[in-house]
Amino acid sequence: MPVPSVFRAAPSRAAYRPILPEICVLAVTAVLVVLGATGHVPALAVVALAGAAASTLAGVRLSRLTLGPDSPAAGPPAGRMARRAAARPRRAAALLHAAVVTAGLTAAVLPLASAGYRPAATVAGLAGTTALLGGGLLSLPRRPRPPARRWPRQLLDGAPPGLCLVLAAWLLLPYAGVPAPVRLVVAVAVGVLAVDALTVLTGARRRSGVARCRAGAALTLLALVLLAALPAGPAAGRAALLVVPSLVAGVLLVAAGVRGVVRGDASRQAPWVWPRAVVPAVAVVLAIVHQLQAGLLPDRTAVLLALAAVPSLVARELLGGAGSAPAAAPDPPAAPPPVAGTVAPAPALADVGVPAGRAALLRALAERPEPASGTLLVVDLHLTELPGPVVRDDVGAEAVRRARAVAAEGDEVFDLTGSGLAVVTGVGPVLAYALGTRLLTALGRPYEVSGAALRSRPSIGLAELTRGRPEDVLRQADLARRRAAQLGRDRVEWYDAYLEEQLVRRLDLERELPGAVARGELDLVYQPVLALADRSPVGTEALLRWRNPALGTVFPAELLPVAEDLDIVGELGAWVLDRACRQLADWSVGRRGLWMAVNVTARELTSPDFVPRTAAVLEAYGVGPDQLVVEVAEPRVAAELPTVVARLAGLRSMGIRTALDDFRAEHASLAQLRRLPIDLLKVGPEASVAGGDPHRPLLDVVVTVADRLGLEVVAEELESAHQVEGAHRAGCRYGQGFELARPATAERVEAYFEEFPSTSR
Repeated sequence: MPVPSVFRAAPSRAAYRPILPEICVLAVTAVLVVLGATGHVPALAVVALAGAAASTLAGVRLSRLTLGPDSPAAGPPAGRMARRAAARPRRAAALLHAAVVTAGLTAAVLPLASAGYRPAATVAGLAGTTALLGGGLLSLPRRPRPPARRWPRQLLDGAPPGLCLVLAAWLLLPYAGVPAPVRLVVAVAVGVLAVDALTVLTGARRRSGVARCRAGAALTLLALVLLAALPAGPAAGRAALLVVPSLVAGVLLVAAGVRGVVRGDASRQAPWVWPRAVVPAVAVVLAIVHQLQAGLLPDRTAVLLALAAVPSLVARELLGGAGSAPAAAPDPPAAPPPVAGTVAPAPALADVGVPAGRAALLRALAERPEPASGTLLVVDLHLTELPGPVVRDDVGAEAVRRARAVAAEGDEVFDLTGSGLAVVTGVGPVLAYALGTRLLTALGRPYEVSGAALRSRPSIGLAELTRGRPEDVLRQADLARRRAAQLGRDRVEWYDAYLEEQLVRRLDLERELPGAVARGELDLVYQPVLALADRSPVGTEALLRWRNPALGTVFPAELLPVAEDLDIVGELGAWVLDRACRQLADWSVGRRGLWMAVNVTARELTSPDFVPRTAAVLEAYGVGPDQLVVEVAEPRVAAELPTVVARLAGLRSMGIRTALDDFRAEHASLAQLRRLPIDLLKVGPEASVAGGDPHRPLLDVVVTVADRLGLEVVAEELESAHQVEGAHRAGCRYGQGFELARPATAERVEAYFEEFPSTSR
């Protein structure tokens, strides 16, 4: 806001007076403080002398601005509004002049007043100074108020440091003779004034005249509040010296601020963030150290003040960077709304204010001010049907419209042609995740195009905007989106470094696995199953290994989920069954009763051709059906239990034995066990108790149930002699694990068999 010409008519040399007098006052103040700290001058006398000197100089500066003559050349202001506007700045200078004089007089009368009247005199001076400063600040030129949506963020920015300073004031203020409510009011006043001065002096407009006036007013009032809180009489001691820096700096800043308003130096700089966090924290630490050195512990009020900072920090995190969101692009001209539930033809995206392509997104990320704050959301629509290019463009345009409707005013929406869209928001992690869930709902609704309804299953990746390159932020968000797609879509995922390692590994697996069978990279190892009574081998389990030159040896737990997503698990399963049966046929020559267990997934088992295909493999290699054991993992059968039961029954009708692997002795599992047509039950020794009896091993319960159902139990994952003995004692007939025999190649397992006469050729 421009300053009226009457205020600028003061002589320029008054506005640009050299600062030598201020330097002299500060030097005298420093000498007085040293003399007061060493006991050569009474502390209240130091306050009076320093306050009087600073207030006198500030008053002289302000009086020259207040009494500056009107410029005849400028002419009288035209109209009542102009005259009123011209009078306001001079009125501000007059009020602020009276305020600094009142503050100086308040400090000067303290040594002259009797001890009993000092608190009353200080409170009266504080009240008068407050009124005058308030009137003067309201008369200064003011910037437009920030939007109402930024007020909560600004309030929460100041709440944590303010509470820290209130806590420090509470701990440092004198206890004796001061009622707790009065002490709390004083502490709150000190904290509010201190954080206000700190915020202004570190803000983006800290060099403007209005900001200096506001900071000076806060420091002046802070000094007078501290004076009012000091105990009467000599008890105040050297604590009164703490008032001097705040009082002197405050009145001088008020005068300098008015001079700054005359110069119009309202330049904007980057805010200083670190002092707002460091100064309150240091104040609290010093206050606590002072408490402990005095042999005092924090009281209940101190604890409550410390805890009060937590809700404000949480609320500030929830609001995130909302206050720093970029200004919204102007709304496009209103277009005729499409028929409800339909997709309108796609206009040129520039007509609706939506940038197209990743280049525009990267450019917007690069142009954001440092330090960047906010979140990038990358969305993949993933239409369940594959429409033509024209329809795809129409769906993309409708998706952009829906995203614009869901996003906040300051958010930016980018059309990533052919792959989805992106949203750049200024909010923090919590609100960004909430935005992602709203996008899922909005973008997941059907798209009606040319009479057909297309459905979308969006996946959304989020990455925080950091000091990294825009390309890195986009890559991180895209990796998180890929993770959301891998986990089933219709979900939101955050980026983290470990996620990136997993995704890179996953991409390598997806790239290499489809050709693994043709390249001859699959292999089987075999782990013997032993009878626990005499430790003789009765069978083996075929275990799949993928030996890739680049990825190393990959185990089933990692490769099977990838194979299921690539829909090649049937190909891998067929190879495993063929190779295992061929090896079993070779081992069966000259040996009797040796079985081969093969693991199958629930998807393989429920395939319509699984039973006849298995029978064909057995016939091709001349292997008896009773020599093959088909294992299926218990946690995977519940989803398709009726079909699994039918397939297992079909295998048993042919003489093939069936096993339930990874059995968990839960109530649902035990009930499910009665429905499954199986012969073997494989259970690990990890659980130790059943029900509420800590002395009854769970394995005993499982064996008892298995005996009643006519099942044989195989204790697996036996890795110690203690576990082997426990399984045998519980009644398990068979065992499998590192303690008994490790997985090995076919040649080594055959050599192992030769050590047992019952299994030798």
